[in-house]
Amino acid sequence: MLSLSECRMKFFIVVFITIFACSLCSAQTYTLDHYLDIAKNNSPLLKDLRNQVASNSIDSLRLLAGYKPQVNANSGGLYAPIIGGYGYSEAITNEHTLNALMAVSKTIVTRGNLNAQLQAITLQSQSLGNASKISEQDLKKAITTQYITAYGDLLQYRFNREVVDLLSKEEQLLKKLTRSNVYRQSDYLTFLVTLKQQQLTLLQTRLLYKNDYTTLNYLAGIADTSMIELADPGLQQAQLPDPATSVFFRQYHLDSLKLVNNRDLVDFAYKPKINLNADGGYNSDFMGQAYKNFGVSAGFSFTMPIYDGGQRKMQYRKISLEEETRENYKAFFNTQYRQQIAQLNQQINENENLLNQIDEQIKYSESLIKVDTELLQTGDVKIADLILAVNNYLTIKNLRTTTNINKLQLINQLNYWNR
Repeated sequence: MLSLSECRMKFFIVVFITIFACSLCSAQTYTLDHYLDIAKNNSPLLKDLRNQVASNSIDSLRLLAGYKPQVNANSGGLYAPIIGGYGYSEAITNEHTLNALMAVSKTIVTRGNLNAQLQAITLQSQSLGNASKISEQDLKKAITTQYITAYGDLLQYRFNREVVDLLSKEEQLLKKLTRSNVYRQSDYLTFLVTLKQQQLTLLQTRLLYKNDYTTLNYLAGIADTSMIELADPGLQQAQLPDPATSVFFRQYHLDSLKLVNNRDLVDFAYKPKINLNADGGYNSDFMGQAYKNFGVSAGFSFTMPIYDGGQRKMQYRKISLEEETRENYKAFFNTQYRQQIAQLNQQINENENLLNQIDEQIKYSESLIKVDTELLQTGDVKIADLILAVNNYLTIKNLRTTTNINKLQLINQLNYWNR
């Protein structure tokens, strides 16, 4: 029979498992959407991208403000004394001057030039917005992957707990039958070893779930060490959008528009430029009637590019090379995208077929355990056969959990492209 130390160890293991099971069952259940919402709200990258878009809106306003008349108040004075005939030439310095002017200047640009500059900022904002959507998909995929992993651990724990409960009930019955000499002491000890192994496995799955659940909180930016039971992720295969409208292909379209815009900006850089300026105020050298030196002035400057050593054609060539590079990346990504989607769909279907076959095998394993359990009450089954049936049941159930989790992970990878 069992020694006192073995009985105590068994008692503590059962109590520990029971306490954890009760705490886990009574805990609040969190869903996948709960973690996705928290992760998006906590993500510094998404906040950074949103702030960059807002900053670009300010840049657009600054650009428009820069082409409005610019008004400045300017003042300056100079005193260059001549002592004993020594000093700066009065013809250059006027010996002493003072000015206090209000200056107005305005750069004249065509509407097309201004629109091209605004378009550059708009395209940058759209690229940032698209990058934000892709980053959100990356975050969603990472959180979902970890959630599924932790949920798989929880399923393993639940199943192992059911097996431990089943074996514990059978152990009590087998103990009575052993005392009645229906089974030998060696049979009972063999069964007890199996039970203790399952109890240790239950503790291992509990620790694994705790570690993966803590990692989930870490990825979502949650500072919490409590144990919360996770709900079924409920993932379904999403209908993928047409590649032309996908955010993953939209970036290539935006890059193309940027290159067209860059070419327009190069063209406008070689257009004539006119700047108007005017000022009014006081400007005097104190050589004559200083009190009469109040006045106004107006002028303009005109710039017409004529020759720059062929730099314009060089910039055109650079833009053409960038467009060629963009086309190469787009073609390669398109091939990878279609191949990956087809592969994921194929793997999901294969996992689904495997799950159907596993479910059939589970029915047979459950039936065998049920029969062996009934025969155990009459002492008509070998303990080795019962243990073998339990181990086979454990193997097939673990295989089903692994296959199901693998299927969910594949769906998660496929759903990544659904935006």
